[in-house]
Amino acid sequence: MIFDMRTYTCKPGTVPAHLKLYEEHGLAAQTKHLGQPVLYGVTETGAINTYVHIWAYEDAADRSKRRAAMQADPDWQSFLKMSAEAGYLLSQQNQILQSASFFNFSR
Repeated sequence: MIFDMRTYTCKPGTVPAHLKLYEEHGLAAQTKHLGQPVLYGVTETGAINTYVHIWAYEDAADRSKRRAAMQADPDWQSFLKMSAEAGYLLSQQNQILQSASFFNFSR
């Protein structure tokens, strides 16, 4: 099992607006292909103006297949265009994490 942790930094004060845009226009398209995230959370302390989401995949091939299907989805492309036009995002950081041998995650 691998986990894809994505951290997004938004312009100050725009996290709620960006998450609303995602909920209304991106969530359905993304979960259609990736399933439910392990976590979708807003940072309360530390690096403010950020949010994190974590997705679970069987392996790198599973991740690649599901993400390719999502990228080909016109609804997802429409959301990406709206997000770019809104201009809320400043940066994105992705990390692929391997679960520890004693951790047993089930969906």
